[in-house]
Amino acid sequence: MLIPFDSQRVYYRTPFGAVEQDTEVNFRVLPPRGLHSKNVELCVKYDYDYNWEYHKMLWCGNFDAESEIWECAFTPHRMGLYWYCFRLHTTDGLRYIIPSDPYRVSEVSEHPGRSWQLTCYKKGFTTPKWPVGGVMYQIFPDRFYFSGEEKQLKRTDFQRNSDWYALPVWQPNEHGEITNSDFFMGDLKGITQKLDYLQKLGVSCIYLNPIGEAYSNHRYDTGDYAHIDPILGNEDDFRALCAQAKARGIHVINDGVFSHTGSDSVYFNRSGRYGDGGAYRDKNSPYFSWYKFNEWPDNYHSWWGFYTLPEVNETDPAFNEYINGKDGIIRKYMRMGNSGWRLDVADELPDEFMENLRKSVKDENPEALIVGEVWEDASNKESYGARRKFLLGEQLDTVMNYVFRNAIINFCRGQDARYTMAEIMSVVENYPRPVLRVLMNSLSTHDTERALTMLAGEPLNGRDRGWQAYQRLNPEQRARGEKLMKIAAAMQYTLPGFPCVYYGDEAGMEGYRDPFNRCCYPWGREDKELLAWHQKLGSLRAEVSALWDGEFVNAFAKDRRLAYIRHDSQTAIYCAFNLMDHDDVLTPPPGYSEARVFFGSKFEDNKLYLKSMSCEFLIIER
Repeated sequence: MLIPFDSQRVYYRTPFGAVEQDTEVNFRVLPPRGLHSKNVELCVKYDYDYNWEYHKMLWCGNFDAESEIWECAFTPHRMGLYWYCFRLHTTDGLRYIIPSDPYRVSEVSEHPGRSWQLTCYKKGFTTPKWPVGGVMYQIFPDRFYFSGEEKQLKRTDFQRNSDWYALPVWQPNEHGEITNSDFFMGDLKGITQKLDYLQKLGVSCIYLNPIGEAYSNHRYDTGDYAHIDPILGNEDDFRALCAQAKARGIHVINDGVFSHTGSDSVYFNRSGRYGDGGAYRDKNSPYFSWYKFNEWPDNYHSWWGFYTLPEVNETDPAFNEYINGKDGIIRKYMRMGNSGWRLDVADELPDEFMENLRKSVKDENPEALIVGEVWEDASNKESYGARRKFLLGEQLDTVMNYVFRNAIINFCRGQDARYTMAEIMSVVENYPRPVLRVLMNSLSTHDTERALTMLAGEPLNGRDRGWQAYQRLNPEQRARGEKLMKIAAAMQYTLPGFPCVYYGDEAGMEGYRDPFNRCCYPWGREDKELLAWHQKLGSLRAEVSALWDGEFVNAFAKDRRLAYIRHDSQTAIYCAFNLMDHDDVLTPPPGYSEARVFFGSKFEDNKLYLKSMSCEFLIIER
């Protein structure tokens, strides 16, 4: 018996995936003939409506001896989410066609229960063209490269690490505090000096962790948005980086940290570094309205309870003007040459603030990119007591794609391919096409363990920093990890969106959580094999247009094997992955018999011989 409905196949639902407002969506279901359905209805509920709508479906005959065909069309007019399933009026009472697990896709049930999601985004929503087909590279500025230029610094309350290859300071100070006040002196000129390296890697976009004046090495405790941290350089250095990068076809985006500032800042000034002003010291401060005091001055709202990170009221008119105004922080850095923003903890920013930020960014440059940090499925995320509107066309262009990251890493660590593919397809189905084409696909970030450690190291299991500090992969783990890292990167570079390489992942860096995932780039000690692999993948993205904005097709997913196809009008690529403990043979779909083999696997008589723990791409150029 056929499955009653599959939202990811165009036979059952067309068009597939999220749709623009006022797009007609056609539905077809195949209920069992044995139910003797008298009527079948499409049940639809808009996210914010209380009641369901019921749309009668038309009987279109029998599909075969066991299934019949019912069809209808529905046109969503409002931006947001719609939920849908199907109701059958049978001789035995009401039955429902609802989603099932990844193995069965849908089932007939006596109870309504679950529903499918239909995302409807703003008519005319587009995202920037320049990221499509590129490679992003994330840089933690203190740890990438030191230019050698000594700065004239006024502050003395920091520790300088003279050994570039040493661990960051990880032990608490004498007061039991982690201050993150050790610096390796990586700077903006150092990044500029390494642009040739990034260009050879295929990088088209640099994402910089915060560069504003701050007092920690991570700089998420903003001291002054308007000034670049003197340890990193100055505005001329930033302008030079942006200009020289653009000359190589590389854009630069900044990290926007707007849910909180540092307590040690010109705005709050708890420690008195900035004189007598600031909200902590003066109720008449122009910044007083930015903050949320329960009882001034010591009882205030702070980010996740860290007193060094006082939260701001993002809807405060003064704060909004300072960040998003015509001469605000957003436009200041764009006028210096940046091409967009990554928004820290975007799910903690109110809709109003993000809509104002989008207007500011797009007024300055319609082709600038806005990326949000969201760890879950951003299409149906809830926070602030409501469904978020991140991807509907009035806030973000795209998000950090932790869903793909988890799917890739879990697959490499043993997850059944069917669940991996289900996770991938959920994003492809739920996210608007303009978002999909520019998804930021990372394997590691400054907030996660290094991918190589995740893939081959001993699980962290809550162990403390003392244990993490001295853990390294042994030779056997390292060899296995390198194989898995190649497979993970191959998926990262070929799934919808564009890959974001966390600095040093391509060089084989290891490390558990902060600060061990933030060690310095190992110049001169790189894993040459992994580096060459990433360079080869970078060249692939430049060559194969199907990876830029091509369709995605689930070709095969079973046990520890997985394959998918990307295709457009010019090229097609069949991507196959074998994580079995033995070699395997896959049969690609028709049309690939003359394909170019990318990694050199044996391919004869339309049979792809795939070694254990390996992957292969078959490329067609039309």
